[in-house]
Amino acid sequence: MSAMFEGNALSALQTTHCPPQSNYSPQELALEIKAFISGVDQTKGRKLSVRDHARCAVRLLRTVPACRGAVLEHLRGVYDEYVAAFFQDLEAESDSGSNSTTGGTNANVSNLEDVIKEIHAVLLEFIRLNPKAWAPLVSSWAVDLLGQLSSKHAGRRATPHSSSLNELLQLWMSCAATRSLMECYSQCLAAMLAWCPDACVDALLDTSVQHSPHFDWVVAHIGSAFPGTIISRVLACGLKDFYAHGYPSGDKSTQLQAIDKASRVPKIGSVVGILGHLASRHSDSIKRELLRMFQDSLSPPPQNAPSSSGAAGWENSPHLRRATVPFLLQLAALSPTLLGAVSAELVELLRPPVLLQLQAQFQGLPREELENMLGLAVHLISQSPAGGARVLRFLADTATPASVIISGPTPSPHDGVREACDRLLQMLLLHLHKLVYNRPEGDEPYSHTTSSIAMPRVIPFLEELQAHVGELCAETLRLERKRHLWLHQLLCLLSVYGGPSTATEALCQLLTQARNPEELALASQLHSPLSSSIPGLLPSAVARCVAQIHTQNLNSRELAQLLNNLATAVQSQEEDCKAGGSTAGSSLHSSMAAQVGAAVSSHLHDFCPLLLHGDTMVSRAAARLLSCSQLPRACSPAHLLLISRAAVAHFFIALRQRGEGLKIGGQSGGEAVGYSMRLLSRLAAYSSLMLKAVLQQLVEGALHKGNRELFGGQREGPGEDGAPLPPLGPDLGVSLLNINCKFGTTVNFSGSVWSVFHAGVIGKGLKPPHTPSQSDADKVNQNMQTLLAVIVQCCSSGGGVSCSNGSGTSSGNGRYNHAGETISDEPSPINAEAAKVIAVALVENVCPDVANGELSWPPEEHAKTTVERDIHIRRCFEANPVLFHLLRVVAAGRPALCYCSAVLRGLLATLLAHWEASREPSVLDSPWHLQASCLLVSCMGEGQLLPPVLSNIHEVFPHLSPFEVRLLLLGVWEYMRGNSPMPQKFTFSAEKGVFFRDFSRDGDVARYIAPIHSVLHKNIDRLGHLCWRFQI
Repeated sequence: MSAMFEGNALSALQTTHCPPQSNYSPQELALEIKAFISGVDQTKGRKLSVRDHARCAVRLLRTVPACRGAVLEHLRGVYDEYVAAFFQDLEAESDSGSNSTTGGTNANVSNLEDVIKEIHAVLLEFIRLNPKAWAPLVSSWAVDLLGQLSSKHAGRRATPHSSSLNELLQLWMSCAATRSLMECYSQCLAAMLAWCPDACVDALLDTSVQHSPHFDWVVAHIGSAFPGTIISRVLACGLKDFYAHGYPSGDKSTQLQAIDKASRVPKIGSVVGILGHLASRHSDSIKRELLRMFQDSLSPPPQNAPSSSGAAGWENSPHLRRATVPFLLQLAALSPTLLGAVSAELVELLRPPVLLQLQAQFQGLPREELENMLGLAVHLISQSPAGGARVLRFLADTATPASVIISGPTPSPHDGVREACDRLLQMLLLHLHKLVYNRPEGDEPYSHTTSSIAMPRVIPFLEELQAHVGELCAETLRLERKRHLWLHQLLCLLSVYGGPSTATEALCQLLTQARNPEELALASQLHSPLSSSIPGLLPSAVARCVAQIHTQNLNSRELAQLLNNLATAVQSQEEDCKAGGSTAGSSLHSSMAAQVGAAVSSHLHDFCPLLLHGDTMVSRAAARLLSCSQLPRACSPAHLLLISRAAVAHFFIALRQRGEGLKIGGQSGGEAVGYSMRLLSRLAAYSSLMLKAVLQQLVEGALHKGNRELFGGQREGPGEDGAPLPPLGPDLGVSLLNINCKFGTTVNFSGSVWSVFHAGVIGKGLKPPHTPSQSDADKVNQNMQTLLAVIVQCCSSGGGVSCSNGSGTSSGNGRYNHAGETISDEPSPINAEAAKVIAVALVENVCPDVANGELSWPPEEHAKTTVERDIHIRRCFEANPVLFHLLRVVAAGRPALCYCSAVLRGLLATLLAHWEASREPSVLDSPWHLQASCLLVSCMGEGQLLPPVLSNIHEVFPHLSPFEVRLLLLGVWEYMRGNSPMPQKFTFSAEKGVFFRDFSRDGDVARYIAPIHSVLHKNIDRLGHLCWRFQI
């Protein structure tokens, strides 16, 4: 071997690029080589220590480059010795406690550390001076040695588990030997990037496959130092190896399991591991490289590019380009991290031109291979942790038939692409169905094991879609052909997977967003399969709707739509009952309607404030919902009173809107009034408390000054409500001081204790004349009939029956109109207790200072002591014509009119005073007083406060003079004074169900009709045909 050093001319590798060194003679070099080979010092004859032997190897490495292979092989043992001593120190330190130190436990570490530094310096110097010669050799040696050391010492007690990558990396980098090897490999890689990157990355991948997972810390560190190069080269090498080992697989089926694929493709598992380590810090670089690789595989190959020039090698190969997409799919299947990094952005790249390129690329593949790729794509979609909503929208838009107009700028896809997406979407739904219901992938039956129940399978695709339930419901409600069927099926699977919370949200969104019965039917179709697995779904959905109302998450249009949908669902039960639904579908729909009705009834106190909502559309929808909902069996009085107040207030609002001809949301004001009437009748029929509250509030509302005009009443005159009168002229701003100064410059106080001052002008002159507003007579009559109809319905024994749903009008005699048709000609009997409530309410509102016990009538002269109160009563009747109609209702519920005795007495007293003071030749000159006199006597006769012979005198009033009318009315007063209107005088008739009065018990009536006969005799020429009406 010494002969090779005798010549002076060495190769360029040995001389030109070697570092400066000490001059050794050939004899000395021969001795060094012999000592290195034998391990014995040639001069002293003793065995070399590990340290001395390593120094001898270093000297040979410096002086004899031809020995580099043997030297590097020997240095493996030196590094191994150092690492073993390093771990021994760690284990000893762990055993003896914190008092021990690493340096004091094993001397080999300190003895070899300077040798390691010397070796490190020599290798770095060689790499710097001659990288092309030394970098490939040192890189392969360093990475192989790192792999051997990592695997050999992986089982040591001081070594963390391979899954703890950060701890493992910190441990190995604290060791001087492995840190030296890592730095040498990094320098080699940096030097080789410009001219031979594939060889370096191939060595890294081969070692990673051989020593994985113990070698992962090396890959993580190198990848962090050279992310761009490592990522692109790792993907290129992995693609070449994938094509060489497993693609195309015409005779083998590609399985979804990553283990089978990795066993056939040795490097793909390593590629996944490397990219997974780099994803924590370089996810953007990995994503860009994967997307670039996908785009380059579909774009035309670059022109005039060398076939093996770095990364462009695979791009110029048609086979590698065709294998790129399957390779990327397999990578994504093996690494959820990579799948999540590219899934969302990949969808944005799938435009129609790209889809056509994909179709052309895979058109020639066997059917089995295509099915396997579709199955793998379905698996990846179901496991995609992000971008699920984008993927779903892309598949739905692309698979939608051409006859359906797709929203947005997306052009119509090719038929072949559409069919492929249709097939992919159907396979995805089937796959998700198996996953949701916890069924295996194969055909074997599912075994209900405890582990499968305790550990439910997580589906990332559905997990991500749970945040897009509202958007999914909106897309489903578009009712596009085939598209809404797919989305509805997916919505059902998502509800089952997400549990009660997701199912409640989905059903709530459908109830809120549905705009017609066809769309609302989707809610019933969703509820049918979910009701068996999720109990209490509809009550929870209604409760969620109520929560949305309270939090004001809905605008007015959405809120009105929700209320209308709930009302439609509740009313469908009645429609099914009327139609006698016998089919299974109708029974399921009826079941849902019953549950919705029960859920709504438990939240009536939450819906009732919406009756007074500022938006008319919302208030009408709330009235419709409450009018068809049943009241709960148990409800607090506070809630009941709250509902009744809101319902009565909405009734008068609906009357006003009907008069204005306001039509909102396709509903006229008459429909809103009909809903209010039905709601009030339901409330009144619920309990006696509600009956009293509703009737009392109806009377108060009808007499309120804001509602007078609805029933032909007069507005408040100027100054009557406490408001200041408008000035008749301009305010001159006259000062009292200035006026008094006009009387003199000084005030005379002499001779008297009195002084006279000018007090100014009192008032502003005469009050302005009050002209009552002229209301539309037809609208007033319609409002009057509606009010009387709802009061009669509440007062009648059948108050819970449904009323008209059209204009809501009915006459006061008990006739109710429904779309112009007569329902009944016979008035329903008025409940006596209900009529009493109206009577008491009338007295409280017309004359609040009257005690309920004032039933007896005093002499006519006594009216002089109550003039002010009587005038107030008359003014109330003048301003509120509805009072006479309310008295007629009270009179129909005998003996309730007795409790209006004070009001009747005050009105009769003012009429007597008017007719006494009247100097008009005919009563027709006082039309209001004539009408009031007739109505008063008629009501008293209908309430059986007067006998029939006296109750008929109003028929002759229009033909008499004022004095004669007063004379007849005075006879009525005398009769009432002699026969006080007491409820005890009435007897209940069980046959007719009403109270009646036997006037024969009150004595002789003849003495009260003498004035009547006198007036008849005087006017026999005009009243002769009425004499028979006044016979006893």
